[in-house]
Formats: sequence, structure tokens, C-alpha cells
Amino acid sequence: MISKQDVSWNDIEILIGTLSKNILKLSRNFSSITTLSRGGLVPSRLLADSLGIKKILVNQKIVNSDSLFVDDIFDTGKTFSNVFSNVDDPSKFVFTTLFARRGMKYPEQLLYAEKTLDDSYVVFPWDKFEFENSSK
Repeated sequence: MISKQDVSWNDIEILIGTLSKNILKLSRNFSSITTLSRGGLVPSRLLADSLGIKKILVNQKIVNSDSLFVDDIFDTGKTFSNVFSNVDDPSKFVFTTLFARRGMKYPEQLLYAEKTLDDSYVVFPWDKFEFENSSK
């Protein structure tokens, strides 16, 4: 059986608050949020509301460096690498996540709310069924 770390909606609200505070410390204005439809869509909406950002772009081929990139977790680094290769100005890019996998090497562009407890699968409320179907 796969070990898992369940995340509640209450946890999500706390993580969004923490991440919002960390983003505001950057003293940057972002024109939009860019995300991927799987994983990042719900945190993007919550961060957009928290930060007053009106536009959310999904599954973009080119990522504008004035857009805050949001995902639910920095895990293997594969998503970061794929997205980073499509950023118009990598020196201004900010990649934000609710969780960062403990023990990984983090890129300097990463901003996260919390590290995972261990290497357990993190189950967010929006991917509960995905996890249940994959562990059958």
C-alpha cells in the first residue's frame, strides 16, 4: 500500500495564506497567474482571489515572466523543467507551489508554503479520486 499524506480544505486555506504572504514579500506585481489544468487550477483560483489577480491562464505554450506560475506540489521537478524551458524571461520567473517535496534540490525560482512530511503521496481534496483509482 502506498503511504499518503492527506491534505484537508482547511490545510489548503492555511497554505494559501502562507503562500500569499511569501509572494507579497517579493514586492512584485504579477499581471496574471499561469497554471496547468491538472493540479494547479484550484490553488491558482484561490491565490488569484487572495492576491487580487484577475486573469488565470491555463496550459500555455509560452509562459510570460510577469505571470506567477502556480502548481500544487514541486515533486520530481519535471513540471518545473518543462515550464521553465517555455518562459520568455527566466531571470524574472517565479514558480509557486503549496508543497515542496522534502529532500529535493529546489530551484531558486521556487516559492512554496510548506515542505512535505516525507516521501508519501500528497493527496489534495481535488485529486482524491485520482489517488484512489491509481492505488487499486
